Amino acid sequence: MARDAASRPSKQSNPSPGREGSDGKIGNLILRSLPRREIDQLFPGMEFVRLKLHQVLQEAGEAIRSGYFLNSGLGSLLTTHPDGKTVEVGLAGNEGFIGVPVVFGFKTSALRVVTQGEGTAYRVEVDTLLRILPRCPNLGKEIQRFAMVLGMQSTQLAACNRLHDVVERLARWLLMSHDRIGSPALPLTQEFLAQMLGTRRASVTGAAGTLQRAGSIEYSMGRVRIVNRGRLEESACDCYQAIERQKQRWQEEAS
Repeated sequence: MARDAASRPSKQSNPSPGREGSDGKIGNLILRSLPRREIDQLFPGMEFVRLKLHQVLQEAGEAIRSGYFLNSGLGSLLTTHPDGKTVEVGLAGNEGFIGVPVVFGFKTSALRVVTQGEGTAYRVEVDTLLRILPRCPNLGKEIQRFAMVLGMQSTQLAACNRLHDVVERLARWLLMSHDRIGSPALPLTQEFLAQMLGTRRASVTGAAGTLQRAGSIEYSMGRVRIVNRGRLEESACDCYQAIERQKQRWQEEAS
């Protein structure tokens, strides 16, 4: 997952609010929530980029040079250990922003952020974002709200990884990924899933087999397809619903 010139996102200059999607709409929900005057401030300083599978957007301990408003695809937030092992502590899709620490005055990332699947985003240089933010109060507020959701999500996932078995955690992870990617087909290897869940590959194989026998998913080498979301929700631990309930509660309070 090393980041090099080949892994940099391909870009198209001069983005416009109607650039993303066949319907001519912005995919990112933060951007879609902004008033026109803030859109006009922000968009001239951004680039529309295409993201590749397993592309590193930010690395733990390194300076954050760019932020990403995801239109599609999925970003995994990973904590890394000295032995190279990683565990996922958060997920971000088109509801959010990659690069939250810079909004609070920090320059480096505490986490590795890796894309899961292809997608698109609006990329903005940190210096540009910090220059624009004082003139865009709604943008700053929305990013701060997303930061709170990420913090709540990470707290719940820490409890999940400690208290629940691999089948429950895998079902919860698939539901969260499906919510953000939208497609029932997810390009996932056993090794990758083991890294995300902080467990052994054999445990992932057994858990995927259990969900497949229950009729929730179809699982083959390198790919998972959700075939019955209702059954998958029945197999997931309570953490998925706990996260969704709190998000809904905050959305209602903020409206």
